[in-house]
Amino acid sequence: MSYKFLPLLFLSLLAYKPTTKAVKTPAITNDSVKVIEQNKLIAENKTTNFEIVSKAFFYSLDKGTYSLPSLESFTKAFEGYEQLKKLGRVKNEILTIIDFSLSSTQERMWVIDMTTQRVLLQSLVSHGMNSGTEFAKSFSNENNSFKSSLGFYLTGETYKGKHGLSLKLDGQEYGINHKARERAVVVHGAEYVNKNLIKTQGYIGRSQGCPAVPMNMTKKLIDLIKNQSVLYIHHPSRIYMNKGSLTS
Repeated sequence: MSYKFLPLLFLSLLAYKPTTKAVKTPAITNDSVKVIEQNKLIAENKTTNFEIVSKAFFYSLDKGTYSLPSLESFTKAFEGYEQLKKLGRVKNEILTIIDFSLSSTQERMWVIDMTTQRVLLQSLVSHGMNSGTEFAKSFSNENNSFKSSLGFYLTGETYKGKHGLSLKLDGQEYGINHKARERAVVVHGAEYVNKNLIKTQGYIGRSQGCPAVPMNMTKKLIDLIKNQSVLYIHHPSRIYMNKGSLTS
């Protein structure tokens, strides 16, 4: 990582002293027990250091006129982004976070430039019609479920369909969102994603599972995130937390 906050982070890591209180070495040990205890300590320190890096990045973000996503959703998104980047799958260093723990009346999509650490865009975004009404509560990877799928995606190619300019998505987590292409889950604009509907019915319109955005936002958003950037759909779902392959 070559993030601009790293000099400050380096100083904080120098000041950080990992504790070993939680790791108790038995009075009588053999070599295998010592190795296990050392590995546990290394794993604990690695987790702690990642949390420090993630928080430092989060609090260094330039939000401009926008708000920030929650620290919880960002930390999960950051972890998966780094994993995908290490695997060489990320070509466009943009991270999009959609937080489906929030009401559809809120601007719950953020687009973040990971090289400049700037929030580039924030927007309303829809969830699937069978995922819930105002709040998304149920998720699926199955065809014709008309539900949203959680987890990490890479953005694919653009095309023009019935919704105009659209962007294909490739789910990166088997059993959670790997059928995104098969289900035609894409980023597109929709007239039903607008603030006027919030005033009349209390929530925005819903899709068949796609993360749809306002029509006037579509081109700007797609131009920013196309060509293998990371899109993460967050929700504190116990099922996802147990099955997700890119976050701890």
